[in-house]
Amino acid sequence: MTRIPSAPAVIYAVGDIHGRADLLETALALIDGHAAGRPARIVFLGDYVDRGPDSRAVVERLIGLERTGRAICLKGNHEDLMVAALTDPTRVALSRWRACGGQATLRAYGADDDHDLMSAAPSDHLRWLAGLPLTTADDHRIYVHAGLAPGVAFRNQSEETCLWIREAFLRAGPKDFEAHVVHGHTPLWAGKPDPAAPELLPHRTNLDTGAFATGRLSIGVFDPALPGGPVEVLTAVGPPADYSRSAVAGPKAPRERERRRAPAW
Repeated sequence: MTRIPSAPAVIYAVGDIHGRADLLETALALIDGHAAGRPARIVFLGDYVDRGPDSRAVVERLIGLERTGRAICLKGNHEDLMVAALTDPTRVALSRWRACGGQATLRAYGADDDHDLMSAAPSDHLRWLAGLPLTTADDHRIYVHAGLAPGVAFRNQSEETCLWIREAFLRAGPKDFEAHVVHGHTPLWAGKPDPAAPELLPHRTNLDTGAFATGRLSIGVFDPALPGGPVEVLTAVGPPADYSRSAVAGPKAPRERERRRAPAW
C-alpha cells in the first residue's frame, strides 16, 4: 500500500477518467483554484484508459503529475486489462480488451489490428501501468479502485477484489470495513440510479460518475483531520457522449476460472 504523505492541508480524490483528457485538465484547474496555494495531494482512483478518446494524453499527464509528487495514481481494472493484453502471447486477452473499451485506447496510441500496441505505446507508459499500486490511505480513509471485501481485514484484501468487486462491497454496511472507503468503478447500480452523480454514504464514497459518457468527472475534497466522506465535491464538466445505460454500468467481474485463462470483462 502507498500511504499519502503526512500533513497535507487537503486531499482530492478523482473518479474514473477513461480517456477524457479534457475533463482531466478541467479537474486539475478546479483543484488548483480550490487549493489556493495550500499543500494538497491528489489521489486518482484508477481507470485512466479505454472508452474515452484520448487515453494516451491522460497517461502522459498522470505520469508527469506523479513525478512532481503531487499525485498518487491507483490501478484500475482497465489498466489491469491493458497490461494483460500486452503480455498474453496468445492475443486472446488483446481481443477481449479491444472489444471491451480497449479499441479507443488502441486508436489513441495510433495502433490497430496491423500495428501492435506494444510497439506503439512508449515503454515508460507500459511500465507505469504495470506498476501502479492498488491502494493508498490517510488516517481516516482507504482509497481503492473498486472496493473491499466486507468483513476482511484491509491487509488481507486480494488484488482481484481491489480491482473488480461490486455487489458484495456495494451492499455491505458501515460495520463491515475498518475505515471509510473512497472508490470508483461503478457509475450505475441499483443503489446509484444516476450515473452522473456521486454516491455519498456514511461508510463509503463512490466518485465514478461515468465521465467518458456523461461528461462529468467528480472530485471529492477530503480534510485529512476529519473522518468520513468529502467535505465538498467538485465537478469537472464537459460535453457528454452518446451512450446506453448498459455501457455505463460496465461488465461484471470475471469468474476466477475465466480470469486465470485470460482477463475479461
